[in-house]
Amino acid sequence: MRIDVLTLFPEMFHGVFSASIVGKALNKGTAVINTINFRDYSTNKHHTVDDTPYGGGSGMVLKPEPIFAAVESLVGEGGESSDVEKAAARIILLCPQGERFTQAKALELSQASHLIFICGHYEGYDERIREHLITDEISVGDFVLTGGEIPAMAVIDSVIRLLPGVLGNEESALSDSFSDGLLEYPQYTRPAEFRGWTVPEVLRNGNHREIEEWRRRQSLLRTAKRRPDLLQEATLSDKERRWLQEELITKPR
Repeated sequence: MRIDVLTLFPEMFHGVFSASIVGKALNKGTAVINTINFRDYSTNKHHTVDDTPYGGGSGMVLKPEPIFAAVESLVGEGGESSDVEKAAARIILLCPQGERFTQAKALELSQASHLIFICGHYEGYDERIREHLITDEISVGDFVLTGGEIPAMAVIDSVIRLLPGVLGNEESALSDSFSDGLLEYPQYTRPAEFRGWTVPEVLRNGNHREIEEWRRRQSLLRTAKRRPDLLQEATLSDKERRWLQEELITKPR
């Protein structure tokens, strides 16, 4: 996977992309990440990338010219990419007004061969960037940050870990929270007893069918307690609905 990040602060990414799972993926060649300062594509003598908003108002708005030029240098209008590569590129705007980022979106993006992230700053973007350049607009939550760099890091991390061969155990991502629409079940490791708190017996008895059933029930119960909104879209069997009803009656929230 090729990932290009358009940002005014490329230095913010150096430490993040050189460590942990992302760093290992880059070292293995599973993904390639480039940071591009779109100020380099400004054509005025002061290299400005923002201007005051038409109609008045506070703050500064990012101009379209540098961002269009930077993206087009990568995928079109003078770029060296083939038509197939141009069509395959996902051009992603990080913005509080975008689609809320989910694990399903991460999985969708992990199927792409080329991702381009545009990290904004200041008051916002010229609307023509949204209307005529991007393919996706993503928000990482209902809050505002100083720029799109931290959201881009979060999205890139969540996408790269889903690429084949990145995680040591390919099944790890399958049991993550949100992978099946629910929160992940509780996890335990050694010692079996710690300060009087013991690991549930079902996890120690070696019966895999009982373990899987316990984990599914715990996943349902944890979701019902912490994120009941997720259950509205989850596909549950009649048996699982009965489990959930029994658990909530005996262990009310």
